[in-house]
Amino acid sequence: MPTLPQPDGVRTIASRIVNAIRAQIADGVYPPGSRLPSSRALAADLGVSRTTVTAAYEQLAAEGYLEVRQGARPQVPKGLRLAGLRPDGLKRGDLKTVSPDTGAPPPRLSQFGRRLAGLPMPDPPGTGAPIIDFRYGELAASDFPVLPWKRAVDAAILCRPTRLRYGDPSGSPELRSALQAYLWRARGLRCDPDQIVVVNGSQQGLDLCVRLLLDPGEPAVVEDPCYAAARDILAATGARLIPRTVDREGMRTERLPPARLAYVTPSHQFPLGSVMSVSRRRDLLAWAQSCGATVIEDDYDGEYRFDVAPIPTLQTLDRALDGTLDGAGRVIYLGTVSKTLSPALRLGYLVVPRPLIQPFRAAKRLADRHTPALEQSALANLLASGAYERHVRRVRRRNGERRAALLAALRTRFGDGVRVDGAEAGLHVVAWLTRFPLKREAMIVAAARAAGVGVYPITPLYDPSSLSGRPDSDRPDHPGLVIGYAGLEEHEIAQGIERLGAALDSLAKSLA
Repeated sequence: MPTLPQPDGVRTIASRIVNAIRAQIADGVYPPGSRLPSSRALAADLGVSRTTVTAAYEQLAAEGYLEVRQGARPQVPKGLRLAGLRPDGLKRGDLKTVSPDTGAPPPRLSQFGRRLAGLPMPDPPGTGAPIIDFRYGELAASDFPVLPWKRAVDAAILCRPTRLRYGDPSGSPELRSALQAYLWRARGLRCDPDQIVVVNGSQQGLDLCVRLLLDPGEPAVVEDPCYAAARDILAATGARLIPRTVDREGMRTERLPPARLAYVTPSHQFPLGSVMSVSRRRDLLAWAQSCGATVIEDDYDGEYRFDVAPIPTLQTLDRALDGTLDGAGRVIYLGTVSKTLSPALRLGYLVVPRPLIQPFRAAKRLADRHTPALEQSALANLLASGAYERHVRRVRRRNGERRAALLAALRTRFGDGVRVDGAEAGLHVVAWLTRFPLKREAMIVAAARAAGVGVYPITPLYDPSSLSGRPDSDRPDHPGLVIGYAGLEEHEIAQGIERLGAALDSLAKSLA
């Protein structure tokens, strides 16, 4: 009979019985087809209640280790075998259930599935994390407004509905009304609550846009360099990408070819940080009107302007140029709280032209019914109380201090060996290492990682053609690092840049 391991303070008696029997099946004590003692007999042997043994047997049956029938002793299934073992080489716990499909080819994927399978996947968070990580898109946990958020969540929980039911796919009316007022105050953007669709982060919002507006093979204009996840969404849909070079005035808009869609980050270009000039914004909207295209305006970190006020949105300019309340309907505005509250909340929103309200509501409903209601209610409370904007002012000031620490550390450690772009806004900068050739970029990242510093190359954010001599490419011939600083404290920033500098000094000596 199984010998129960000693109690460890965590496992219940039933779970210890389950583990003991699993081990004996794996060891061959109970081979396939054999029967175990009745629940009454095993309970007597172990000195436990019959109910406990019955619960253990039911758990093993649910996992496929046993077959249980009323009036009969439990039996190890005849189709259960140890995977890839010789009779003399049993290994504990290495079990699988044989199915008729063993050895059969994998299921056939759709074209969309095959495109997805070919996309690279990032490492799971925390995998081989460096000592000091300059990963962009991450925030300091200490910046999260714990007490205001707790009060907002508590208030949402206390407002219990009479029934638990699915909500509006577009989002709760309270949150959409609060977002409407906030967007007008913070971004000068006018819309009706019905035009707002609450989504699970800007990533889902962009995915819905691309699925609804593009068919496979249709052209889409993207910035170069570009937010990698946006490019992946477009590629998975089968879009034909048209990369357009970015300079200090944002994406170049002269002689744009006809397309169905354009994806831009005009208020703070990702990753270079430039702001699209008014003339190019006008050109982009005129182009969209002429060829019937839609512009997706990703305003992922519009709250963070350190030297000037936030830049008016493309959607605001579209309304001004058209002279109507709704504008010409050429722009979909995409916003998020991932850079102000937390990327873990997965809360974002779209502001769509009126003709697109119904398709987006239907698409959101089919995707996941609606965004979780508790988080929506909490954010609505935070916005309505003014706590959200107080928090934004606080973290803007705090990240301004981190930004200053980073710029000072780069200037002190590298001098004229570094050129920084995009420091006027946002939560990252691009550092061009002017003393190294572009071909050393991968070596620089590896040397930094060996020194315990996580830095991230800009090259993967460029279209491959810009690295192979595309005539209109402004890609510098130096390594570029995208350095995020919102997840670090000032002393960590200074220490990380010092470590990076020492690693690059050693690398330079080895290459001399």
